[in-house]
Amino acid sequence: MPGGKVGGIGDVIRDLPAALQKRGHQCTVLMPGYGALSQLPGTKKIAVLRTSFGGAAVSVAVHRLASPDSGVTCLVLEHPGFAPCGAGRIYCDDPDDRPFATDASKFALFSAAAASYVAGLQQKPALVHLNDWHSSLYLLLREFDPSFKALKSVRTVFTIHNLALQGIRPLAQDPSSLEAWFPQLKYKRAVVIDPRYGNCLNPMAIGIRLADAVNTVSPTYAREILGAAGEGLQQDLKLAAKEGRLTGILNGCEYPARAGRAPSWTQFRKLAGKGLEAWMSRQPIIHSAHYFAERALARLPRSRPQTILTSVGRLTEQKATLFLEPVDGAETALDHILDRLGDAGWLLILGSGDPAIEAALTRMSVARNNLLFLNGYDEALSAALYEIGDLFLMPSIFEPCGISQMLAMRSRQPCVVNDVGGLHDTVVNRKNGFVFSGKTSAQQAHNFVAAVGEAVQMQREQPATYKAISKAAGAARFSWDAAAQQYEEGLYRD
Repeated sequence: MPGGKVGGIGDVIRDLPAALQKRGHQCTVLMPGYGALSQLPGTKKIAVLRTSFGGAAVSVAVHRLASPDSGVTCLVLEHPGFAPCGAGRIYCDDPDDRPFATDASKFALFSAAAASYVAGLQQKPALVHLNDWHSSLYLLLREFDPSFKALKSVRTVFTIHNLALQGIRPLAQDPSSLEAWFPQLKYKRAVVIDPRYGNCLNPMAIGIRLADAVNTVSPTYAREILGAAGEGLQQDLKLAAKEGRLTGILNGCEYPARAGRAPSWTQFRKLAGKGLEAWMSRQPIIHSAHYFAERALARLPRSRPQTILTSVGRLTEQKATLFLEPVDGAETALDHILDRLGDAGWLLILGSGDPAIEAALTRMSVARNNLLFLNGYDEALSAALYEIGDLFLMPSIFEPCGISQMLAMRSRQPCVVNDVGGLHDTVVNRKNGFVFSGKTSAQQAHNFVAAVGEAVQMQREQPATYKAISKAAGAARFSWDAAAQQYEEGLYRD
């Protein structure tokens, strides 16, 4: 669905049903239309359903999208409440004092509409698969609303994509609260309550507590969240594990046939220039990051550097703060890496996110002569970086699964990764990539720099050894068919 994907959860909802369909299942994907998806070519309005939300009866339109090649049925629900921040926007930017407020109301409405849709089917599905906190209130309604009693016979699987985001909102006395959404619902406080905030509901906790089966998107992350990575929900997760309801299944990756040769260095430079022009043309004032990226682009050597490091991803605390962590003094990990690269190498970063991280990378791109920071996202640029790089940097402090490392490896680009979550499950040190670890952020940053230094030295001084690691990275396979089989055999059956 063009325009309906953000992050790894979008990859799963797109690719897992297609893999299940190939295994003989009939899959339907149901999601909000965000005021835009129902306008895609070939979309047809097929029904209007009624649900209860905010103490009133609400009409929600059901649209079927044009059938993809996979044969999966894709349905989108449309209502003004699914586009509160403008058509096509999936997430809204709420002020710090009201986190998740707009999005929580939007997805509460979606959960109500989804429950009404399933309840209204003459032939109920064998299973409903819910993803993250966004859809967990389906389980709340199934559990406590008598009008959804029929849903109790339908097995549910709840997938945790990122435990750090939980959608926490007040129980009452706020327009975006449980009792504002479902004022007549007689619920049990112990089932909905956040373990840390006694006056709030926790949608993520509701999913863990009420689903028939719970899984994370990698086996290692399923173990990590029982401890320090549990984000306050350790006790709920430990109970789910004790009851045999918690497991981890690694996400997959698509492996299409390569279409032609990888882009040349010259082609990449032209592509980056076009991307910058497109970003700058959308703004009345040129963003400083784009201005300095254009200057850095002009400094790029005409011939390919000896070493190209790449990084593609969201610039968040989770994924990018180790770049800026001080190492052995005042300089950051990124400073040390750029020093190690020297004049014979460049680091190319593509991403956007936290304004403070964006600003720090912009300042560094001014001060350093071997860093190109492209502040945005472009699918073609992203694909090119996976193809042209010698070494991919992914220093996440935690990573439920990760897709960037799989995409880089698919293009025979080894990765430097932290030994956490799905990165642990996909990258093997000195076999198909390079792995670092550490108990503190300072230790991790120090070891990150050391791992990059080792990889760069190997690439320059031991090319045959490095080529073998690159070949092993390209040969690694994390297929959606294997993931679908695990879902089928381990979670979709009672």
